[in-house]
Amino acid sequence: MSLLDRVQRKAEEGSTPGAAAQPAVPQAYPMPGAQPLTPAPAPAEPSEPSSGWSLRASLATSAAPAAPVRPAPEPAPFTRPVPVSVPPPAAAPAPAPSAPLLGRTGDARGMGDGGRSGSLLSRTSDSGGATEGNRPTSLLGRTSETGGAGDGNRPTSLLSRTGIPRPGHGRGPLGAMYAQLRSRVHQRLVEELAGNTDSAPAEVIRQRIAELVGEVVIELGLTMSRQDRQRVVDTLIHDVLGLGPLEDLLASADIAEIMVNGPNQIYVEEHGKIIRSPVTFESTEQLMQVIDRIVSSIGRRVDESSPMVDARLKDGSRVNVIIPPLALRGPTVTIRKFSKEAFTIDDLIRFGTLTESMATFIRACVRGRLNVVVSGGTGSGKTTTLNVLSSFIPEDERIVTIEDAAELQLGQDHVVTLEARPANVEGRGQITIRDLVINALRMRPDRIVVGECRGGEALDMLQAMNTGHDGSLTTLHANSPKDAISRLETMVLMSGAELPSRAIREQIASAVNVIVHQSRLRDGTRKIVSITEVLGTGSDGVVVQEIFCFRQRGVDPDTGRVIGELAPTGVLPLALDHLSAMGEPVSEAMFAAA
Repeated sequence: MSLLDRVQRKAEEGSTPGAAAQPAVPQAYPMPGAQPLTPAPAPAEPSEPSSGWSLRASLATSAAPAAPVRPAPEPAPFTRPVPVSVPPPAAAPAPAPSAPLLGRTGDARGMGDGGRSGSLLSRTSDSGGATEGNRPTSLLGRTSETGGAGDGNRPTSLLSRTGIPRPGHGRGPLGAMYAQLRSRVHQRLVEELAGNTDSAPAEVIRQRIAELVGEVVIELGLTMSRQDRQRVVDTLIHDVLGLGPLEDLLASADIAEIMVNGPNQIYVEEHGKIIRSPVTFESTEQLMQVIDRIVSSIGRRVDESSPMVDARLKDGSRVNVIIPPLALRGPTVTIRKFSKEAFTIDDLIRFGTLTESMATFIRACVRGRLNVVVSGGTGSGKTTTLNVLSSFIPEDERIVTIEDAAELQLGQDHVVTLEARPANVEGRGQITIRDLVINALRMRPDRIVVGECRGGEALDMLQAMNTGHDGSLTTLHANSPKDAISRLETMVLMSGAELPSRAIREQIASAVNVIVHQSRLRDGTRKIVSITEVLGTGSDGVVVQEIFCFRQRGVDPDTGRVIGELAPTGVLPLALDHLSAMGEPVSEAMFAAA
């Protein structure tokens, strides 16, 4: 009871007995942050002199300063709010069905129902709050750098779900510091060598790169293990002196072919299967630098005016390059690797490419100066087989090889290697394979080996085989031995010679003696699937007979390997007499059908 009420009651008790008791005037309770209430007006009473009334009025007037009265807001009537008691700081807050506004927006977190943080700030703060099933309920906790483990150990961090690298981590132990390291080392190396990295000794550059990496690591205050530092040094050496990311792929003995489809996509052929490699280029510019380094080493160029080029690496690996605007997805490079040591016939037998009987017959054909054509599809191993067949040529013979890009690796000493040349910037100076074949006829060759016949040079090759250059070898693309005959006829017509088909077929029948057809099977293995002898011409064209063949019986469902065997057909070659006359006799027993 307020002081004013107690004074009023005392005054009423001292008034006359007939006087009516006056109602107490409601007073506002002072509370923090709330406006005092204005007393409601008392009901009208008859004017009757009373000392209590006058005393009450005077006391009310005297008590007014203790509780200042402010006018209520207009026009809406004021409603008395429910008093709210503020607990002392030391006492724990009383549980409420809903958390207070401060609990939902303040800096401190309150625990919601079921252990879930009910604070809005806790759901947007920098650290994760209480969890349900180890899942952070904080919004930032679900999108921050450090995500908690979710249901089933699934990372709930947005960065974890999107694969975005976290700051400071990068893509590995080298992380983001690798780019800065490489940039600084490159810059200093260029300043020291004045851009003459091609003329400077390779050993000096390697040693200086290792020294610069150590200096830059100290300057940047980086902490790197010895293995990581050596990895950076090796990568920089590959970038400066080699072919960048391709160096490791070229060094792998298991990889036979490298296919670069732009800077971010590289496929390799490994053990006969094509798989995607994790190796990538950092940019298109880096890929173009590698391409320029490849083609410039053999005096060729590639640009928008000449966007296609065939080249080779130092180890003889064949390279084909095509760049925009013809390659729409970026520069494309195809590298056909060759082993550091040329394969022998024993290697092919071990690989299952052919049998010993087939190897014996082919060796006799080459040494007996029969003209041999190796046919097959792309990537079937024609060049490798041609290399092996060339190794059978005696050492005392003069060999002239003609290729678009030099790939053959002949072990004989007396070998002349010729290579075609594309046109220059002005469109002049082109030397084709046909030009080289014509010129080779004047070089007193005992054998002419043409890497691949693709066009009109087929006519000149047939003429060379028919004019005293027996024992020549070449390759061409075809799906079967019969298709090889048709391809030769078509290529002769491409030369522009207006010859009747009968004359062309007679030329082929007299020039070509044996067709060795090679194929790449579905399991990735390469085999000589047919050895065919050309007999002559007939009413239906060129007549051939198959001596050896590959009989495929099926595919192993578990391993995917092709099931079959190489076997003779049981037909005796007509060339056996010629081989015996040339001192290369072959037993007839090995042609007997199994």
